[in-house]
Amino acid sequence: MSLDHTFQVPTVNVHTDMFLRVTRSVVRVNGMPKMRQVYVPQPVMGKTPAELRAYIDGNDPTTGRPVMQEIVEGLTAPLDPEGAAGVGFGRTTPRLVEPDTEENLNQLFLDRNWTDKLPIILPTEARVAEMLRHTSHPPDEVVGHMRPTGFREFWEYTVEKVAVNAVMAGCRPEYFPVVLALAATGASARGSTTSSAAAMAVVNGPVRAEIGMNSGTGALGPYNHANATIGRAWGLLSQNLQGGSEPGLTYLGSQGNNYAYNSICFAENEERSPWEPFHVQQGFAPGVSTVSAFGGCRSTAFTLGLREKHWREHVRSMLRGMDPHESPVLVLDPITARQFIDRGGFDTKEKLIDWVYENAQMPAGEYWDYQLIQNYIYPRATFGEEPYASKLKAKEDELIPMFRREQIQVVVVGGETNGYWRIFGAGYNKTVSVDDWR
Repeated sequence: MSLDHTFQVPTVNVHTDMFLRVTRSVVRVNGMPKMRQVYVPQPVMGKTPAELRAYIDGNDPTTGRPVMQEIVEGLTAPLDPEGAAGVGFGRTTPRLVEPDTEENLNQLFLDRNWTDKLPIILPTEARVAEMLRHTSHPPDEVVGHMRPTGFREFWEYTVEKVAVNAVMAGCRPEYFPVVLALAATGASARGSTTSSAAAMAVVNGPVRAEIGMNSGTGALGPYNHANATIGRAWGLLSQNLQGGSEPGLTYLGSQGNNYAYNSICFAENEERSPWEPFHVQQGFAPGVSTVSAFGGCRSTAFTLGLREKHWREHVRSMLRGMDPHESPVLVLDPITARQFIDRGGFDTKEKLIDWVYENAQMPAGEYWDYQLIQNYIYPRATFGEEPYASKLKAKEDELIPMFRREQIQVVVVGGETNGYWRIFGAGYNKTVSVDDWR
């Protein structure tokens, strides 16, 4: 779109037919509904050069016309006046739906994709007003902006719209400042990627106890009302306030992700952690309440404790099991956190992070052969961006770091029933003060 619109270079986009709906939607919402697009069959992964050439030499499966003919016509035929005019959109929606029975209204919300397909609490004016009583911010104040992908426009949303989704999720009103802080990160819990990402929210500070969040036994499971509904509210407000999350249109996760139901929301176990809390690492005072947003949650490696003899090898194996395009977040039960001190001497999180950075390595040839590295990192390396440009110069068998140091994070949570711990592939996005939204 940039080549065509910004630089006035005639362009034809070639996509696989699986993305017909989304690509037509993207050009439409960007005001270029007549942009030239051609389609070939899906998939392209695993196909031989001869099979891929047959796609190009064959017909567009969406029109039945020769692919190359459509490309030539797209590059040479002028747009008609209507196609060159672009398109505008109205952005307003009614504040209220028409009155109806509870059963019919629930069905309406379900049919319009305003839910996560689970039962909701209907957001009546009275319930929304009660939610709004727990913040000093006016209902029409803009909280933030969000979009499912970089190819769609940002939608802005107000305090009241966030409150509507908090009610739907089943949040108690006293949870509302945490939900507002999550909304203020601008991080979507319904990001659209074919790799089926989910999200993670970590709460720190006094608010954990104030609203009864769980940081101990079962903290990441369906056993605490605040954990469950705050995370669910983040998901609902993301899909409803970013412009949708509809499979095949604004959501492209090939398999989907069960983590998305409550966005892996939990409180860090600061009291049992031997290290400073996560929010303090991000520059906040210990007494400030915060919520931190992570994205991309789609992979997990786990094990039990740290063995005395081969723990280093075991941890390296876990790290090697991660895709190098992921960002590793070590989620440790307090038992394991103390073992990292006893057996590794890591008396700060920073020392553990340094060790992980230095020990998460793989041969350069293997690193550059990962599909996601080819897709997203290789182009940046060819443009000279560091540290990727230096990695690209390494010999095939030379060991190089899998991750950047700033990608690696550590969070302590769990009830010490055992020393199980895991590594989430989850990219840290932002930490926001909950106190600012009271």
